[in-house]
Amino acid sequence: MTGHPGWRHLVLGALAISSAAPFALLALWSVQGEWFFPALLPSGLTTAAWQSALGSGTLGLALATSAALASATSVLGCALALPAGRALARLRGWRRHVGAAAAFLPVATPPLALGTGLQVVLLAAGLGGTLPGVLLAHLVPAVGYLALFFLGTFSLWDVRPEEAARTLGATRGQVWWRVVLPALRRPIAEGAAVGFLVSWTQFALTLTVGAGAVRTLPLEVLAYARAGEDRAAAVGALLLIVPPAAAFAALRWAVRRTTVVPA
Repeated sequence: MTGHPGWRHLVLGALAISSAAPFALLALWSVQGEWFFPALLPSGLTTAAWQSALGSGTLGLALATSAALASATSVLGCALALPAGRALARLRGWRRHVGAAAAFLPVATPPLALGTGLQVVLLAAGLGGTLPGVLLAHLVPAVGYLALFFLGTFSLWDVRPEEAARTLGATRGQVWWRVVLPALRRPIAEGAAVGFLVSWTQFALTLTVGAGAVRTLPLEVLAYARAGEDRAAAVGALLLIVPPAAAFAALRWAVRRTTVVPA
């Protein structure tokens, strides 16, 4: 039945509507004015919630905090995980398995349990409820993800260009800056996107380590939803969607530009 073109179009249309409907409803909620039962549509529209999000209101501050945390996590996570992934790729046998398991541990640990443990450590260090403390907490799972990501990258790495550069007299630093890093531009960009998204979507770690003092976008969205502030919650939810959607769009574009060469 599904092989008939008409049925295929019907199924694809239903999937498209079911996928787009939640976003359309969020967009409508974000600009709704007065909207009372049994009206199907709001009686008016307002951009007050968007002005708050893009200005100096609570949503705007939360958006700026989330963007700053995610950007810092992205940069620092790649800086820490790239050499870690390279070191793991050079290991063999059980040593590599142990190293990969250690990198996977913060990824597999439930965020609430991880946050509780990190809270104890960071409180003792005087970083509980602070932005640097939350950044360190976000780096723990981000570095785990990225170390495994770069492990996969360096597992297929061709060391011959490095060896050729050393033969020509290049120092270790020159090999890194002129051979390794230029060849890793795309993996580093992909890793930076992963690190950004890991921090961007964090809720449990921010709540436990930040102790409510560090207000990020996910925390504000939940707070507005619980308070019945539909417009602000909808705006925050739409803003949360933007980076993942942009990452998927960029990935799709990159895949289309990739040429597969048969072995």
